[in-house]
Amino acid sequence: MSHVEEVAARIVAIPDHPEPGVTFRDITPVFADPAALAAAVHHLTDVTRDLGVQRVIAAEARGFLLGPALALELGAGFLLARKPGKLPRDTLAVEYALEYGSDQLEVHADLLEPGTRVLVHDDLLATGGTAEALCRLVEDLGGEVVACSFLVELSALGGRARLAPHAVHSLVTYD
Repeated sequence: MSHVEEVAARIVAIPDHPEPGVTFRDITPVFADPAALAAAVHHLTDVTRDLGVQRVIAAEARGFLLGPALALELGAGFLLARKPGKLPRDTLAVEYALEYGSDQLEVHADLLEPGTRVLVHDDLLATGGTAEALCRLVEDLGGEVVACSFLVELSALGGRARLAPHAVHSLVTYD
């Protein structure tokens, strides 16, 4: 069984959640199964290993699930992007649009040197707003986004196009 098949077999489709017509993709069984978890980490690091990644950045909370594991496997550091007011030192913030408003992410301003090669990671790519905000944070700090990686991609929502020209790597894709 391939990495993709092993992970996809553990993702549970929940119809009509959180509202009618929406199919929620529950990834928690992936994390409960050691083989599926290992397959996810191995696949996402295999497709990014040759990019010279020096840091992985991910947003709380679900990006924190695989982000540190990817960083460890890639021999890179990990940067936490948090909601406003959660980080104790000087931060750089970026605001981004949500379906019904806006949100904000912050990173410590002193943990990314100009020119650092960064992999942007999140659990799910839908419309791309969160990942786009992470890319902006990296670029505002002078870093270079070398790619974006996701456990799951909902391709019908157009997030991949929103992240162009950055390369996008997704383990499991749904229409």
